[in-house]
Amino acid sequence: MTASTTRRTTAARSRIAAVGAIAVAGALLLTGCGDQTKDNGSEKTDGASAAAAPLADKLPQAIRDKGVIKVGSDIAYAPVEFKDDSGKTVGIDPDIAAAMGKQLGVTFEFENGTFDTLITGLRSKRYDIAMSAMTDTKDRQEGIDSETGKKVGEGVDFVDYFTAGVSIYTKKGDDQGIKSWSDLCGKKIVLQRGTVSEDLAKAENKKCPAGKKITIEAFDNDQQAQTRLRAGGADAGSSDFPVAAYAVKTSGGGKDFQLVGEQVEAAPYGIAVAKNNTQLRDALKAALDAIIDNGEYKKIMDKWGVAEGAVEEATINGGK
Repeated sequence: MTASTTRRTTAARSRIAAVGAIAVAGALLLTGCGDQTKDNGSEKTDGASAAAAPLADKLPQAIRDKGVIKVGSDIAYAPVEFKDDSGKTVGIDPDIAAAMGKQLGVTFEFENGTFDTLITGLRSKRYDIAMSAMTDTKDRQEGIDSETGKKVGEGVDFVDYFTAGVSIYTKKGDDQGIKSWSDLCGKKIVLQRGTVSEDLAKAENKKCPAGKKITIEAFDNDQQAQTRLRAGGADAGSSDFPVAAYAVKTSGGGKDFQLVGEQVEAAPYGIAVAKNNTQLRDALKAALDAIIDNGEYKKIMDKWGVAEGAVEEATINGGK
């Protein structure tokens, strides 16, 4: 990922090794993704109104007036956000957003877009926020391209709500001797463009000896990468641990893939907000703290089998 696009993170900030036991549990079997259209109404807040919501007055007046927070999201990253068999947007992020919406008296409307365009869409005001398993990193906060080190925008603020790490997976029964990132030298890996997985692969590639470089094939979404690996077009794939574990558990009834090695690069997922929208940022933090305190957040973590990635309180710009 670049600073403005990585998902899931920047070159060295992915998800938690602690999330290890998280999704592998049977809870990840719950349901199992995106075009460029708005997902109308899938994340309604069950009729919560600004008058009834305890934190409604914390929102900017313009958002209170329209009653909607527009969310940019790459809705193809199960179990974090994806479309179920009926076409409804479901997952960890939509559930958290719906719970926060009850506190704020607004509807969170998820709008589908490719991951590497979400911060650009936020900058152009197409979205009010971006919520898409996006890792909070200093580069993103400062608008720095993680690969070139150059300034590419004004950056964003993050409200951190979850922690996760990055994993490697291979075809089941055919790990190609891959146990760690260094084992990828001379191999081909598939992954999603603009993610921490891509950053890690590029960083590792610089360490590989001449003649044994990693071939990196990046796709618009993680599902395309999985399809490529499933068809034998690569040696390994990589994505955030909850996503990789979910794919291992569900793809082909659990017969397609296997996890290899340990998670790396623990880092927080953050809700991205424009730098100049501090009132909205602070309202989101208050809403997240409220659902942590009232137990709704824990219910969501337990529902999706990701309790090991839960946070104890909302944090602003906690990424490194």
